[in-house]
Amino acid sequence: MADSLSEMLRQDMQCESLLECFHGMGDLERRVFRTVVEADEPMTIDELAEAVDRERSTTYRAVRRLREAGFIQRDQVNYEQGGYYHVYKSVDGDEIAEDMQRLLNDWYAQMGQLIDEFRQKYDEPASAPVES
Repeated sequence: MADSLSEMLRQDMQCESLLECFHGMGDLERRVFRTVVEADEPMTIDELAEAVDRERSTTYRAVRRLREAGFIQRDQVNYEQGGYYHVYKSVDGDEIAEDMQRLLNDWYAQMGQLIDEFRQKYDEPASAPVES
């Protein structure tokens, strides 16, 4: 990852890099997200763990981070005899993109405010030396 914003802007970014840039997601989260998006139907944690070749608990942590970021959602499936299990599916791509746009707009506004503060602080004329 780039050390500064200017370095990051000079890099060739790919769509999946947005998961890292906006939400700090790593390789496993990207793999889980891609698996969920490409699935024909919602998947259980066990199915996801097998698909990404990771332990169930490790996969669950990645799923939890993706859910918290709003990229996937969990649905409950009830057994007729009682009990239930959860399945996971992707949130609509437009909804994810709109959320990232809101985050970017908020960040842009905050950076603009910091730049204005910088300008006010450093564009002020230096006070004239005091004569004795």
